[in-house]
Amino acid sequence: MSPEYRKFLNRRQFFQQSSFGLGGAALASLLNGEASADEVDSLSRRGIHHEPKAEHVIYIHLVGAPSHLDLFDYKPELQKRTGQLCPDEFFAGKQLAFIREQPNLLGTPKDDQFAFKKCGQSGIEISNLLPHLQGVADEMCFIKSLHTEQFNHAPAQLYALTGFERFGRPGIGSWVSYGIGSPNKNLPDFVVLVTGQVLGAGNSAWGSGFLPTVHQGIEFRSKGDPVLFLSNPEGMSPGERKKVVDSVNQLNRLQLDSVGDPEIATRISQYEMAYRMQTSVPDLMEISKEPQSIHDLYGSKPGGASFANNCLLARRMVERGVRFVQLFDQGWDHHGSVYSRLPGKARQVDQPIAALIKDLKEKGLLDKTLIVWNAEFGRTPMAQGGAKTDIKKIGRDHHKEAYTVWMAGGGVKGGCVYGASDELGYSVAENKVHLHDFNATILHLLGIDHERLTFKYQGRQFRLTDVHGNVVKDIIA
Repeated sequence: MSPEYRKFLNRRQFFQQSSFGLGGAALASLLNGEASADEVDSLSRRGIHHEPKAEHVIYIHLVGAPSHLDLFDYKPELQKRTGQLCPDEFFAGKQLAFIREQPNLLGTPKDDQFAFKKCGQSGIEISNLLPHLQGVADEMCFIKSLHTEQFNHAPAQLYALTGFERFGRPGIGSWVSYGIGSPNKNLPDFVVLVTGQVLGAGNSAWGSGFLPTVHQGIEFRSKGDPVLFLSNPEGMSPGERKKVVDSVNQLNRLQLDSVGDPEIATRISQYEMAYRMQTSVPDLMEISKEPQSIHDLYGSKPGGASFANNCLLARRMVERGVRFVQLFDQGWDHHGSVYSRLPGKARQVDQPIAALIKDLKEKGLLDKTLIVWNAEFGRTPMAQGGAKTDIKKIGRDHHKEAYTVWMAGGGVKGGCVYGASDELGYSVAENKVHLHDFNATILHLLGIDHERLTFKYQGRQFRLTDVHGNVVKDIIA
């Protein structure tokens, strides 16, 4: 800090800038690999409040929201009453996205393709649309009483993943990165893999909001450079690139000491991380090195872009210490033709997710890796489309009152069902779980007290669960 600049500082500014200077020195020490093991541990574990059950999260978000009633929440009474006018209390004064006239009830079709089967020793009922997941039912813990506040895609996605329905808040992966970091310093703490497009919230679903941008999710691509501009320009050697990075960061550190802007510290770490990723990421993304038996298990194909490839990549990332991997799969918004479109989408994700569970278990990683299946909301037990609509064209609208999600591994009880919706699948009948409770539970499994992981912004302390949330302790092993 120059003497001329120091003359204009008041007491508050002096301490603010001094603290950033110290932070910059600590950061420089870490980046140069000179920090002691105790220093690294204290920084990486600053959000650990109790003994963690899980060390990593693979969070699967089905964009558009699958019809949980046709996959996981079997309702014989709803099936029996298909075609009947829905009760007044399901429609009058309720918030629905597209249904405008009082609709008919819609149960799962009565044929073998859509039939439910009791699976494993636990006897959990799962649709025949998901035969591979039926085979790992005893590893899964279902919550059949989740509910949310939002019923349109963008706000509901943001609410599920950031705890707030408008743009500007950090995603759950960013909170985890901020809280506990990652043991691998050559890869980001928080990685995002997308199949299709994330309609609605877009990349705000994995943004860092008001947290330092070093904690935002980094999107990896299946083709070309895994991360944009990761490769050196033509004619530039790795040594020359390192000289550029070192020179730029020398200037950045001088500016950090003078100005104290935390985003400069972020920029320094991002330059250094990008350089290290030039060697770590290509090897990570090279799934062709996996044996053919693994590709047969996942249904993955090297060189392509698919949800199966992303599931395999998620396992490879967890093996290398990435803390939070978020998979987005688009195409689940079935307002029409739900019974002709749902089977295809189910096939795309069924084998890869079941393979992920089996593979992690085989490698001894499932106990410390939490797998999450979630969407922004559920689907209605009423049909979208009038009484005269062809059953092949009928769909389900958005539904926020009750829906089903599940977790596996990472300290949750396998073969477990918690909560229940009513006999028609409209509202919660037992053990209500709010999205804030769901997020609080994920953080708890990672050793984080959701009430203590906070960040001060615009004069108040913010957290992922706002001022709400209770850990669902009954699902924890």
